[in-house]
Amino acid sequence: MDTITAIILAIVEGITEFIPVSSTGHMILTANLLGFAEQEPIMKTFEIVIQLGAILAIALVYRQRVLSLFGLGRSPSERGGVMPRARLNLLHIFLGIAPALGVAFFARDFIKGLFGATTVLWALVAGGILMIVAEWVNKRKIRITAHELDDLSYGQALAIGLYQIISVLWPGFSRSGSTISGGMLSGVSYRASADFSFLIAIPIMCAASGYELLDSYTYFTSETIGYFVIGFLISFVVAYLVVIVFMKLIQKIRLTHFAIYRFILAAVFWLFIMR
Repeated sequence: MDTITAIILAIVEGITEFIPVSSTGHMILTANLLGFAEQEPIMKTFEIVIQLGAILAIALVYRQRVLSLFGLGRSPSERGGVMPRARLNLLHIFLGIAPALGVAFFARDFIKGLFGATTVLWALVAGGILMIVAEWVNKRKIRITAHELDDLSYGQALAIGLYQIISVLWPGFSRSGSTISGGMLSGVSYRASADFSFLIAIPIMCAASGYELLDSYTYFTSETIGYFVIGFLISFVVAYLVVIVFMKLIQKIRLTHFAIYRFILAAVFWLFIMR
């Protein structure tokens, strides 16, 4: 590893972690193009570090919502002078993360064996198809009952959590892609689905990264710590900017646009890795 490699990988992580294009797919492709085996221990440790940078970014963006969950502040709806009939609470978060965490814990070794270019390639395609279907159904066939986060029902939170299992069992499917699609198929607006997807990313990624660090902390040495710090900081800054821009342009950037990009990325996988 060198400084340029650390910077490139951190930028890729920051850009792709929270938008529905599969950060796993991008990291595998980028690592291969840079001459790294994505499953090398040092690479896996570096990925954990830059994921933590991305988590910190999303926590900062949603800090007011996170504080309101613990009764330490008002939700965005309340600050706007609108008192919601219901309010997003910790039970919604639990229902959104419990299914995926349970599957990840009990199937950890099985999931690790699934990582590979072929798996990711098909996941990119399948995830893109789900996103196109979800957007079409959301617009034409489903009555939207949750326009904002505070409108989300417990059943919808659980449905999103169940859709998230797909991304756990199928590397490259995209956690945000599966959760946003799941929300839209469950009668949640595109904006609220994205908000909930980003919000539940905080605990689920903290749990996953923290668990993986138990196996990887020995790779924090005097030779690697500089690269880890650089990667963490760059991933944090890039992820913060990407989420801010994405949420501002969410009405212009549809899921179908991301799906088309995923199909293009799958073609790149085929040409540069599979062939």
